[in-house]
Amino acid sequence: MKFSYQAYDKSGALKSGTIEAPSKDDANEQLRKKGLFVSSLAEGQGSATSSAGKSKKRKGSAKISTKAVAEFARELSVLISTGTPLIDAISSIERQSSSEAWSKVLREVISRLEEGDSLTSAMESRTDVFDAVFRSLVAAGESSGHLDAMLQRVAVLTRKQAQIKANLTGAMMYPILLIGIAVIVMGLLIGVVLPRFAGMFETLDTELPASTALLMMVSDFVRAYWWGVIPALIFGLVMLVRWIKSPAGGQTLSVLALGVPKLGDIQRSFMTARITRLMGVLLEAKVPMIDSIELTRESLGNPKYIELLDRAERAVTKGEPISSSFNKGDLMIPSAVEAIRNGEQTGRLAEVMLHISDYLDEDNETIVKSASSLIEPVIMVGLGLLVGFVAISMFLPLFDLTAAAGGGAP
Repeated sequence: MKFSYQAYDKSGALKSGTIEAPSKDDANEQLRKKGLFVSSLAEGQGSATSSAGKSKKRKGSAKISTKAVAEFARELSVLISTGTPLIDAISSIERQSSSEAWSKVLREVISRLEEGDSLTSAMESRTDVFDAVFRSLVAAGESSGHLDAMLQRVAVLTRKQAQIKANLTGAMMYPILLIGIAVIVMGLLIGVVLPRFAGMFETLDTELPASTALLMMVSDFVRAYWWGVIPALIFGLVMLVRWIKSPAGGQTLSVLALGVPKLGDIQRSFMTARITRLMGVLLEAKVPMIDSIELTRESLGNPKYIELLDRAERAVTKGEPISSSFNKGDLMIPSAVEAIRNGEQTGRLAEVMLHISDYLDEDNETIVKSASSLIEPVIMVGLGLLVGFVAISMFLPLFDLTAAAGGGAP
C-alpha cells in the first residue's frame, strides 16, 4: 500500500512524499525511524492533507488569544523540564484553564497524543491556534530532544508578539474614546440643542447664514429619519471595523500606510522588527534558511513584504545573500540591512537578527507612545473646532439681528 505524508524533519522543515508500507501504522513507524515527525498520513498517492483545512473551517469557535498560547508554551516548558510526561503536563494545564474554548483545544491535542502522534502532529489539528512558526520550532525541539528549551523560546517569541499587539491597542484606546465623545457631542448638538433654536430662527425676518441653514437641514433630517440614520451609522461602523480586521482590509491599509509620510517609516520599522525577530528565532533553532523565509512569509499580511520575502527566497536559492534582496527598494530599514549583511559575513546572522529586533522593538514602543501623545491633542483641537463651528452657527443669526437692530437705531 502507498501512503502520502507530510512530516517535519529534525531541522523543523516540512517534508512531503509517498511511502510504501503494509499498513498505516507501519508507514508511521517507518517515517519515525527516518527521523520524521508525521503531521498527516493518508492512503493513496494524492497529496496528504493535514487537519489545517479542518481547523480553518471551524465555525463558532472562540478565538484564542496570543497571550494564552504564550502562557501555554511557558507552562508546558516548565512542566517538561521537571520530568512531567507530555500528556500529563498538557492535561494539568487543561484542568487549570478557565476558558472552555482553550480547554477544548488542549483536549484535541491530548487526544492526538494518546493516539501516538508527536506534539507537532497533534498541533496540526488546530493550525488556527498554533501557527506554522510555532509548530516548526516545536518540531525542532522534539527532534533535538530539547523540547522544554524550545518551548521556552516559543513562549518568549509569542509573548513578545502579544505585548506589541497590546501596546498598539492600548495606544489607540484613548484616541478612539475621544472620537466617540466627539460623535456623541455632535449628535446632542444637532439632535437636541439645534431644534430648540429652530423656533427662534423662524421668528427672525432675515435669511439664515449658510452654515446655520446647513446645520438646520442636517438637524431636521436626523430628527425626521432617526430610525434609519442611527441603525445605518451603527451598521456602517460595524462593517468598517470588520473590514479593517479582515485580511483584505488589513493588507490594503498596511500597503497604503507605506506611502504616508512618517506613518510609512513607522510601518517599515515594525515590519523590519517582525521579520528579523521571526527569522532570528527560526535560524537560531537550526531551521534551514529557505524554510525560515517561507515560515516568516506565511506570518505576514502585507503583500509588499510577502513579495520581498519571495525575492529573498529566490535570491538565496541562487546562492546570493539574503541582504542583497533586502537592500532593494525601501521596505527594510537601511541600518538593519547593513547589520544583516555583516551578520552573514561573520556567520552570526541569527544573533544579529535577534539584536536588530530587540533594538527596534524598544524604539517602536517609544514611537507608539509618542504617536499616541501627539494624536490626542490633534483630536482635542478637532473636537473644539467642530463644537465651535456649531456654536458660532447657532448664534450667528442672533449676532446679525443685533447688528441690524443697532444699525437701524436713530
